[in-house]
Amino acid sequence: MKHIKLYIFIFFAAVITSSCKKSFLERPPLSQITTDNFYKSTSDLRLATAALYAQPWNDWNSFPLLAFGDILSGNMLQPYNADLAQLTAFSITSDNGQLTTSWRCFYKIVGHCNTNIKAINTKLPDSVPLQSKNGALGELKFLRATAYFHLAQLWGAVPIIEDNDELIKNPQLPRHLLSDVYKFIVNDLRFAAASLPIRDQPGRVTTWSAQGMLAKVYLTKAGVGGSRNQADLDSAAFFAKNVINASGLSLLPSYYNLFRTQFNDNSESLFAFQWAPGVGYGNGNAIQTQFAPSGAVVPPGGGWGGAIGPTFDLDSLYTPQDSIRRKATFMLTGDHYPELNAAGGGYTATNCSVKKHIVGTALDNNSPTMDIWSSPQHNTVLRLADVYLVYVEALLGTGNSTSDAEALRVFNLVRERAGVDKVTTITTASLRNERRIELAFEGQYWFDLVRLSYYNPQGAITLLNNQILHQTRIQFTYDPSTGVKTKNTSDMIISPPTIATFTLPIPATEITADPKLLAPPVAYY
Repeated sequence: MKHIKLYIFIFFAAVITSSCKKSFLERPPLSQITTDNFYKSTSDLRLATAALYAQPWNDWNSFPLLAFGDILSGNMLQPYNADLAQLTAFSITSDNGQLTTSWRCFYKIVGHCNTNIKAINTKLPDSVPLQSKNGALGELKFLRATAYFHLAQLWGAVPIIEDNDELIKNPQLPRHLLSDVYKFIVNDLRFAAASLPIRDQPGRVTTWSAQGMLAKVYLTKAGVGGSRNQADLDSAAFFAKNVINASGLSLLPSYYNLFRTQFNDNSESLFAFQWAPGVGYGNGNAIQTQFAPSGAVVPPGGGWGGAIGPTFDLDSLYTPQDSIRRKATFMLTGDHYPELNAAGGGYTATNCSVKKHIVGTALDNNSPTMDIWSSPQHNTVLRLADVYLVYVEALLGTGNSTSDAEALRVFNLVRERAGVDKVTTITTASLRNERRIELAFEGQYWFDLVRLSYYNPQGAITLLNNQILHQTRIQFTYDPSTGVKTKNTSDMIISPPTIATFTLPIPATEITADPKLLAPPVAYY
């Protein structure tokens, strides 16, 4: 694991980037700071954990989040970038750049968390209150668990690393059983749920963040092994219900506003990256520049994503009534957005392209230091609507449909907010489509398909195959004068998906450094 070893940076390097907002990160001079003299107070702990809410996630957030979550799953398409074309065609090679970047990013986060956890446990004086110590450890274990949850869903069995010093001594590690990886994730999140406060500074994770993530992990873990484990489904329902009924949190009334910077860290946000503007290349939120349809709606020099747009397959799920979520997620030719380039009279879309994460110029956001590499949007990794739908799926369990009153109540809260009619029955298909629409372009649909592949592999394969058979895994044009949508032509050859499609290849560079990664996974516990 030579490359993992290279990404074990002590936390001070993360602090230097100043990647979190000022209220999160008011740091003292960095001269003479070491692990021996830094961890001395509650404020030191808060500073250490704050540094891990943004910059270390940059390599995942800037492109792979949507590449794997939405391009690979068939929600969007980019036909010209070679790495992304591999995702569309289900022909991913082990030297794919997005693949390598993501693997390294998650293990970099693990390394940061491990360094801080060990330093807190060994260097923190007894004078620091136990509540402060456990709160910091809870944040770090939440973040580590989130990184491992991504690793597990993308690569399956992966190495579990808790101690960086041990890794340095023995850099070649085996993969560990997928069931053990999920057990490790659950253990971290249970500690976080017990240690984090019920309320904290906006943007910091709380016990509700950990319980919401636990619900999602248990729901996914339930299918590992080939059939859904009822105890795991019950645990998913328990934690999701607790968040819904006991947290006091609620859905933001406007779906559209969820993705505007004025509503960062709103009541629905359980975990969001805490990006700051003006921090430069590699330290901020670059999604907007990567996916924006035009330079007119971003700071000068950005807007290269005009070729990236929704697929016909995703668009076909939206009814005319579901216009709020559709317009907040992607643009159709002729759509007008008054809040983008507001000083210039707004922006009218000239093609079918991405809207979610496109927040406009520095002036639009009252953010003078904003640049093309650092959108001030705190894009959410876990939000309350996701937990609502996790709860519904846990209640549905192994059934094909339900009219359970509690499931309907929660399901319809999500629909009502979107301005669409209530339903009286929920099926596995309607739930899957609801999640796909609600969370489109938030990097979630691929993980939904992976979860399905654990216990119903043929069902997951069929969903992807249907995109190929019906030629909907493709972009389209829209004529606003007639309302006609026309599929684009494409000569791209798409390989038929198999169960192997749902486990990404390990990056070639990692295999070269650690041949043990090719061996069968072993037990960790």
